[in-house]
Amino acid sequence: MYKQLIMPTEISIKDKKNIVKGHVNRAAIFARTKVFEVITAENESFYLIYYKNSLVYGDKLSKVEAGSFIDTAFHEGIVIEAPHPILTALIPNHSVSIPNKNKLFSQLQIHYPLDEMAYIATTLDAFFEKYELIKIIDRVYFDYRRNGSFIKAFQVIRMLNDFAPDFKSAKERFNSQEYNSYHDFYQSSSLASILKKDPLFVEHHCFQNRTHPEKRIFLENILRKQTCLAELLLLWLEKVQNTEPLDKYTDLALKFVTMKEWIFILGQMKINPYRQLPEAKPVIEKMVQEGKYETSALYLLQFIHDLPASYDPILTKVWENLSAGFVVSQLDDFLFMFQQPVHEEHTSQSEQKLFQLTVILLKEHDLKTVIEKLYPIQKLLPQSLVIQKVNKMLEMAEDPDRMMELGDYYAEFRQYDKAIDCYSWEMELQPQNPIPVKKISKMYQQKGMAEEAATYQKVYDQLKSNQRTG
Repeated sequence: MYKQLIMPTEISIKDKKNIVKGHVNRAAIFARTKVFEVITAENESFYLIYYKNSLVYGDKLSKVEAGSFIDTAFHEGIVIEAPHPILTALIPNHSVSIPNKNKLFSQLQIHYPLDEMAYIATTLDAFFEKYELIKIIDRVYFDYRRNGSFIKAFQVIRMLNDFAPDFKSAKERFNSQEYNSYHDFYQSSSLASILKKDPLFVEHHCFQNRTHPEKRIFLENILRKQTCLAELLLLWLEKVQNTEPLDKYTDLALKFVTMKEWIFILGQMKINPYRQLPEAKPVIEKMVQEGKYETSALYLLQFIHDLPASYDPILTKVWENLSAGFVVSQLDDFLFMFQQPVHEEHTSQSEQKLFQLTVILLKEHDLKTVIEKLYPIQKLLPQSLVIQKVNKMLEMAEDPDRMMELGDYYAEFRQYDKAIDCYSWEMELQPQNPIPVKKISKMYQQKGMAEEAATYQKVYDQLKSNQRTG
């Protein structure tokens, strides 16, 4: 229902000398890293890896290998799929250049500490051979060792062991006696103590264990200190805590999206914004004032059974101005509108809308299917004349002697071709009767087929003349 409300997030990618354009199909947040999947006009998939909001690398992939970092991010990270307003806020630039692959790690070394560069290497296994990345991480390990930075060396060998568990040398070094004290420190110390020595590990650890309440809170605090507000918002949206005040996260969300988009996001999260956000009502009222009745309906329909009474005038205005075709497309949701308190004005309005719905349904379905689709409304409005007529039509369809009457009902519901079929049947049974011929002429007039209408009018005139002279 909602997809038509949000425009796709467009992006332009410069890869060597080529420029491709596409839209962000989904994104995954995984600790400090973001992965964007971009679908091009040729339906090819580009994947972009960001670290701390800076593009690290990206390329076109025909498939994502199971177990790769990209695969892990989309299975274990916080995933946002289009359409989602916050996608636009997440991607730092809508025009990017893919770095030179051969110079990538020399450039990364300039911009990041060695331990962070080693971590970044673990995120690029979709684009590089694994042995190349192992060599880079191993080199960082030995750099720290030579410089006497043993805790940093331990942190990097842990990364390498996690990244390449089959790499025997890394496993042996990680489990060697010289690192026992560091193993003990990580196992026995508090997260706050570890954070001072290894913030990358703590953030990664808390993110992977974010379902644990204590670690989730710790991660939230880290994100606040880093001013990672979009990530903080997404962390909340991933598992909404209804005990927390919505206005707190509304203030945060409005740094990235409009109130209209925030209402959309809350709707996707099954949170009723119209009960909790007073600011939501003016947004919907403005849509109605601008004549955007279908858009207003799409925003309201999900919560149509739980709207405050103050929304009744808005619903009435929307209902009065929606096309019957749109109502048919969302018929299950609109059943509520037929349940409103019955009074003369509402009954007349409901019958008018129901007539329009029936006209559309009869164009697309046979009588039996139309009755099935109208059955929920029939239960709500058993006295509806429109539905009574459709039920009568089904009875007539089984009786060859009532084709003329059935044709009249079809004509009333503007089903002129079906009416012509009924009258033609009657004309064959009573070839001297001018009445079905006159009715066929009228149907062709309604269809705008003047020549055919004139032909049947002549036949009618002849039959009437025969009756007079006979």
